Amino acid sequence: QVQLVESGGGLVQAGGSLRLSCAASGRTFSAYVMGWFRQAPGKEREFVAGIKWNGGTTYYADSVKGRFTISRDNAKATVYLQMNSLKLEDTAVYYCAVTAYSRPHYDWTRANDYDYWGQGTQVTVSS
Repeated sequence: QVQLVESGGGLVQAGGSLRLSCAASGRTFSAYVMGWFRQAPGKEREFVAGIKWNGGTTYYADSVKGRFTISRDNAKATVYLQMNSLKLEDTAVYYCAVTAYSRPHYDWTRANDYDYWGQGTQVTVSS
């Protein structure tokens, strides 16, 4: 079993920055992909960014490309999401998620392809 704990959310003005962290624990941690999703009120959960645990390949949603950066620290079993130039529409609960192993037809953006989820951290962008 893998536990994920997010931190770093909060209230920020539009144009500002935040850095989210997600620490994984539980036996010897390894993963195929760690990712971030978000869910705004009344909307479906959507993919934000993902990173391969081995190799560091990254993938971003078009809506955050150029503004958000995902990174990981394998030694700390932690993934980060640096969010710059925040917009009002970035307001959401942000969730960390892990895909434990590769699988056929893997889709970075599909929530069902992730095996473990954190509890979420609120990010609110104000005008």
